Amino acid sequence: MSATNAPGAVSTAPSKKPGKAERKASGREPRSLQRIFVYVLLSLGLLIMSAPFLWMALSSFKTTSELTASPPVWIPTEWTLDNFRDLLDKLDLPLYFMNSVIVAVLVTVSNLVFCSMLGYALAKLKFAGRNKIFGLVLGALMVPGNLMLLPLFVLMSKLQLIDSYAGLVLPFAAGAFGVFLMRQFMQSIPDELLEAARMDGAGEWYIFWRIVMPLVKPALATLSIFTFLGSWNNFVWPLIATNDPDKYTLPVALATFATDPNKAGGSNGMLMAGSFLIVLPVLVVFIALQRHFTQGIATAGMK
Repeated sequence: MSATNAPGAVSTAPSKKPGKAERKASGREPRSLQRIFVYVLLSLGLLIMSAPFLWMALSSFKTTSELTASPPVWIPTEWTLDNFRDLLDKLDLPLYFMNSVIVAVLVTVSNLVFCSMLGYALAKLKFAGRNKIFGLVLGALMVPGNLMLLPLFVLMSKLQLIDSYAGLVLPFAAGAFGVFLMRQFMQSIPDELLEAARMDGAGEWYIFWRIVMPLVKPALATLSIFTFLGSWNNFVWPLIATNDPDKYTLPVALATFATDPNKAGGSNGMLMAGSFLIVLPVLVVFIALQRHFTQGIATAGMK
């Protein structure tokens, strides 16, 4: 009897690699095709979503003849900065840009501070009515923002804050979404870590600023992007709360410029250049905080 046929003998013959039929049977090939299909579908979706932005960015460098060409010209054959020069000549762009920067930065910083404080209290401090307050936060998320415009305008008028930076910042100094995000993220911090700090004599302010805040950097980056984006692109409230052109933010100034035939004069090139300048700071902020933003979205709400 051969060694390979003996009872208990171990076969030393090389294992045969699975063939095409075996791979199909195991489901590897269908999974690969499915993955390719998902990549192609996502790429098409990305192309469709980014097409308007690419058109706007490229059109800001086109000449008037290329902007009105038929069929449309995607990539300009003659790159020019005339649209940006004309926009700077006819619109006080540095003033409006600085107004937008001041309002967006103040709103973002105030949301980071106040939403983090309330989120920490709702997640880690035990006090009477904590669940009811969190219920109010969830309820505020369900209220349409436009519904609050009239009460906010009346309140700011009573406080004499119309046509001021305070009137543009205070109504958005803290948002329900920011409180919810920070509360959900802070719940993932172990309670044992905070209890150990308390046993060592650390106060709540020290625990909040020196222990909790460094641990929630991904959530802070996520909240920064969402808040800065919302404040920078906010159009309706600055339009309502400002009558003085010197207090216009960039979206309001560009919209007013676009509807003024004596200034814009139907120049699509200048409008494309202005729109590109509005979007550019948001892209810079997102690229700078992209890593923390992705981590914050992936881990928010984990317990």
